[in-house]
Amino acid sequence: MFPRFTVLALCAYLLAALFGEATRWRAEARDETPEYNRVRLELRYLPPLSRATAADGTEHFFLLGSDNLGRSVALRLVQGARIAVRVGLVASLLAVPFGTLLGLVAGWFGGKIDAVATWLSATVAAVPSAILILAVSLVAGKGLAGVCLGIALTTWVGVYRTVRGETVKHRSRGYVLAAVALGCSTPRILFRHLLPNVAHLVIVAFSLRFPAAVGTEVFMSFLGLGAQNEPSWGVMIDNARVRLWQGVWWEGLFVTLAVFGLVLSANRLGDWLRDRLDPTRAAAKSGFL
Repeated sequence: MFPRFTVLALCAYLLAALFGEATRWRAEARDETPEYNRVRLELRYLPPLSRATAADGTEHFFLLGSDNLGRSVALRLVQGARIAVRVGLVASLLAVPFGTLLGLVAGWFGGKIDAVATWLSATVAAVPSAILILAVSLVAGKGLAGVCLGIALTTWVGVYRTVRGETVKHRSRGYVLAAVALGCSTPRILFRHLLPNVAHLVIVAFSLRFPAAVGTEVFMSFLGLGAQNEPSWGVMIDNARVRLWQGVWWEGLFVTLAVFGLVLSANRLGDWLRDRLDPTRAAAKSGFL
């Protein structure tokens, strides 16, 4: 069954991210402080569904409450979705294609190419991912660019190993041997014959890398190495944890639910796509296997 609610949830996150981008660009174009970063101490610690008047006479409605500086939790959650979606997409689009291409090449050619690629993947896997991401983030500079690059450099290994193993298994099958006998070029065999048969693994890898990248960005921002001067979900969690003892529960609750919803939706969509696109599963259902 098509996971309509999962797709709707992901579309909601995507729309929130696009709205957050438009809001940020509008504030930068006008050279003004964005509403989600505007400090109003007289409006701090307001619970959800609160309405209050600021010192300048403007009235504000806080759907999800306000934080310790009087900023809207709802608006900051939207900006956190913008950062999470950007990091998840950029890091996954860097890691998954690289791991897929390297796995196809190493699995097809074997020999020294396979040995070098396997050595490289083993070397990267031997380094703890958190330390490598921290190192890359520090070298590239604090911010989203360093986090995205660090995540991509640590997450391609699993994709490479999976695709390489499938390529080695498929290269001795009849359809590949027939393509070789017909004189098909190596790029055509790799991308026209082998890639479609491992595409379901690539899709599953992307669906797993995307939420993993989001979680890593939240963790890096929690440590102060992610987005700078931006309401990342990790920054919001760090801000909320010191307010829980004061009874300010809403910021921590809503940001946790936002992270949970995005990760769960991405994983469920990946599972559905795997079931639909896996050639082995389709052949089994049709009675050929």
